[in-house]
Amino acid sequence: MSGSIQKFFLAITSIAVTCVAIELLPISKKASRWNSCINKTTETLKQVTAVQLMDDKGKEVIAVMICNGAVFEPKIKESIKKSN
Repeated sequence: MSGSIQKFFLAITSIAVTCVAIELLPISKKASRWNSCINKTTETLKQVTAVQLMDDKGKEVIAVMICNGAVFEPKIKESIKKSN
């Protein structure tokens, strides 16, 4: 009787671990894409003259903002708004 209870708990544990592993797959794919975006954006930002003067943390902050979808408005729009 004790052997069947152990097999039952082993089966339940196996099912639980499998479910957790399945749930982690989309998260790991998203993390991989995020890291790829950060790396590519940081490398691209290193080519911009104004950004070359920044330290690595500053470049990383800008890369995170870009990968998050931040939109920067040009200063022309700001000056138009102020004149109205």
